[in-house]
Amino acid sequence: MSNSLKIKGAVLETSNAPLPYAKSQPLTISELDLSAPGENEVLVKITAAGLCHSDLSVVNKNRPRPLPMLLGHESAGIVEEVGPNVSKVKKGDHVVMTFLPRCGECDGCKTNGKIPCKVGSASNAKGTLIRGTRHLTREGETIQHHLGVSGFATHAVVSELSVVPIGDDVPSDIAAIFGCAILTGGGAILNEVEPKPEDSIAVVGLGGVGMSAIITAAALGVNEIVGIDMQPDKLEKALELGATSAMSPQEAEESGKRFSAVVEAAGHPKALETAYKVTGPGGLTVTVGLPAPDSTAQIDPLVMTSEARRLHGSYLGSSIPDKDIPKYEGLWREGKLNAEGLISSHIKLEDINEAMDNLSEGMALRQIIEFE
Repeated sequence: MSNSLKIKGAVLETSNAPLPYAKSQPLTISELDLSAPGENEVLVKITAAGLCHSDLSVVNKNRPRPLPMLLGHESAGIVEEVGPNVSKVKKGDHVVMTFLPRCGECDGCKTNGKIPCKVGSASNAKGTLIRGTRHLTREGETIQHHLGVSGFATHAVVSELSVVPIGDDVPSDIAAIFGCAILTGGGAILNEVEPKPEDSIAVVGLGGVGMSAIITAAALGVNEIVGIDMQPDKLEKALELGATSAMSPQEAEESGKRFSAVVEAAGHPKALETAYKVTGPGGLTVTVGLPAPDSTAQIDPLVMTSEARRLHGSYLGSSIPDKDIPKYEGLWREGKLNAEGLISSHIKLEDINEAMDNLSEGMALRQIIEFE
């Protein structure tokens, strides 16, 4: 690679643009210059990228980020070049990209995934890679990185800490969703709930992350899995993906049914309240959703104490990607993890604003951008 590579990517120019995004066009498809990978960094040719609510949260300003920014964090691709001192991957390797690099040395990294990496979180907030570097420009203007990945593009330079090798026979669309949807929703089950077959598990909020929790619980052989959502079509989809029953939040609260573990994946305070209400005595409520910064929820503290309840926050499913992604790959190979069922559609990069509208309206689980 020369000093820079011409790439095409989706750049967020402004946040909180009016809906519909198909009309306001907050994302523009731009030609950019991508500089060569530095120490411990790799150049990846992107083969597929999924649209996630964490992307939408930047578009609608629920998660403010420095702009302009090349969005995308749930991606897969092929390593085309490695920088100095890279030992994790080599040219030609197929990789999944993950959105929180872990330095391996800070206090957060010593918690086995329970607390996010402080160094990676800080670089994500600044729009840089974990070493503090930036590699994107447009006609001399600096373009920020999104969560260390910026995967809505034909190529990306990322830290080797942001990639996990995967078998080259895994389809690129499946590989991409391993990096966020399954890592987060599946991680809530795998790392926080740690279910036994006899457990009863409910999932509140059946987007891509919530459905990932459903398919992971099913893959692990949990006997009772209940999907909870306001949209009837998502309740039907949850049943297709392995839920044993499905109901609306009102039905769940009024049923009197209580669960040993409940995962909240909607990113809304009302969803968290529902999740907590339907958690049984001694049970665990896990929240992986990211609500608006000014959100508040009402939780009954007397019930928490008197029923010995536990309420856990979980970022990225409390995952260690290098350890967990191979587990999901193995479950998928065994035919137990229905990752294919999460994919709503395949789209082109140029369709991204319309796709953000679909995501905003709750019309899709995972829309996958395919690259030539």
